[in-house]
Amino acid sequence: MYLQSINIGSKKTIQIGPNSSETGIFKTPATGPVEVTVEGLRGDVIHSKSVHGGPDQALYVYGGADYAWWANHLGRALEPGTFGENLTIADLESASFRIGDRLRIGAVHLEVTSPRFPCPKLAKRMEDRTFVKQFRNARRPGFYCRVIQLGTICAGEPVTLELGPDKHVTIEETFEALYSAPPDEATIRRILAAPVAINFRRAFETKLRDNSISQAKQQSIEERAAMI
Repeated sequence: MYLQSINIGSKKTIQIGPNSSETGIFKTPATGPVEVTVEGLRGDVIHSKSVHGGPDQALYVYGGADYAWWANHLGRALEPGTFGENLTIADLESASFRIGDRLRIGAVHLEVTSPRFPCPKLAKRMEDRTFVKQFRNARRPGFYCRVIQLGTICAGEPVTLELGPDKHVTIEETFEALYSAPPDEATIRRILAAPVAINFRRAFETKLRDNSISQAKQQSIEERAAMI
């Protein structure tokens, strides 16, 4: 694997139905070295920090194998950064990674913490009101990482993988557990036993207590995406 592209977003205002909001999902490849901080890439704009960003979701990673699948599915090539990812890694397929796996890019060490959950802003980025459901059905969510060791990275650098414990859940299992109704308690407890991002930990604790809250949230996301 190697780092195909480092993608940085600037602030943009979008309209979803009657509401406008700011987003950093429109990202473009950077040139030259980029500093990785505990909060993500230096210069990258992050909005909706209750969902994206923060130390547990500092960087969003998407894979070259995932892009190849989407190119075949959509019938067109997509540029790195299209999914709003910070790092596009060639030959990576996101679903099979496990919570707790680690990636090394030069001096920088990253730990996989959670899948990406599709939102209306992704549908807006793709100019397709059905894209939230397409993304969900594709089961290629990409993943967020926390930064274990800071440093500077450049496109083209090799990426090495350090596997976490086999008992930890995969990104695909975690992604599917978000949608499961009724909730799969055994899988959720495995997720909670892994170093999962705090936002996801809270979401799964809530899901165990009252799954109707999770279902209502998903319905709201799909309704807002349909306004695009």
